[in-house]
Amino acid sequence: MLLPRACPACGRAGEAPCPPCRGELRPAPSLPPPAAVDRCAALLDYSGVGREVVARLKYRNARSSLRFLAAGMAALVDPTGVDVVTWAPTTAARRRQRGFDQSELLARAVARRLRRPCRRLLRRRPGPAQTGQSLADRRRGPRFEARGSPATAAPRVLLVDDVVTTGATVTAAARTLRAAGAAAVQVVAAARTSPRGIHSGMARVRVCG
Repeated sequence: MLLPRACPACGRAGEAPCPPCRGELRPAPSLPPPAAVDRCAALLDYSGVGREVVARLKYRNARSSLRFLAAGMAALVDPTGVDVVTWAPTTAARRRQRGFDQSELLARAVARRLRRPCRRLLRRRPGPAQTGQSLADRRRGPRFEARGSPATAAPRVLLVDDVVTTGATVTAAARTLRAAGAAAVQVVAAARTSPRGIHSGMARVRVCG
């Protein structure tokens, strides 16, 4: 059966996000790429309606906006510079708890639009979630290890993530990919937090989680 879609921000039936909510979305801030990343692009500013759309996919498995997010993210990427698409995974324990990995959902949807292979190239080692940690702890970043085999000897990797905040997660992931032989790593995310919003958004993220 086909279930009716609803806007993840306001609950209105129909398009996701609905036209009024789309009108309130703000583009992601233009910021330098995090360390070890060649290029970092993001679709939305992680605030207001944009925050609701991404957070509900991340924490509530609300996939109605997945097509919208993937289309916008793919439009930010030049496919001629990508050999393989992967994602910054959550830990195995959190994936079992949630039943899904939101970054994998985004990566596979983006890869389909770019017509590039999508492969699981990283494993996240057990550890605390970035969400809710202090800024200093977030900047230490999670730990990853390489897994699987890229399509080429020195692939150009597109790394997909849901939200770039301090950049610590994508930096750790990019360094692991480069150590495993990646020639280039670019990042595309559903949302990016502005420098001013990193501090003010810490408490609000705890509510979503």
